[in-house]
Amino acid sequence: MSLIKFNNRNRLFPSWNNESLKSFLSSDDFFNNDFFEEDSLMPAMNVKEHDEDFEIEFAAPGFSKKDFEVTIDDNILNVCGEKKHEVEEKEEDYTRKEFSYNSFRRSLTLPKSVSTDQEVKATYKNGILKLNLHKKEEAKEQPKKVIEVI
Repeated sequence: MSLIKFNNRNRLFPSWNNESLKSFLSSDDFFNNDFFEEDSLMPAMNVKEHDEDFEIEFAAPGFSKKDFEVTIDDNILNVCGEKKHEVEEKEEDYTRKEFSYNSFRRSLTLPKSVSTDQEVKATYKNGILKLNLHKKEEAKEQPKKVIEVI
């Protein structure tokens, strides 16, 4: 068996193979980037665990309280937001109509330590939707017991 020297001179971009060059230059692949993905339009989310509950925050500026729907179904937390805005202005010579539509949906599987029987507290203030989900009693951190040795 003999070794054959690799010839790299016939390639326009030596570090890419022909398939990656074709996909890079293809106009159809432009729309397959993260900007056009549904997940890129999701609000940022923070999850904090406290001794008594879980606190989940969603950054959703521009919405109002009535734009949200929060449900728990089969231990899955669903948070939906939908905002519609429409303005129509009619004058003698013209009609101007503008509209916008924003929506998102996030679904989270809740840990077994969350009590779905207790009420979930939901507040919306300054563009932040905050949910407080209570923990089950047995999941709460118990104080450390000191046992005296006699």
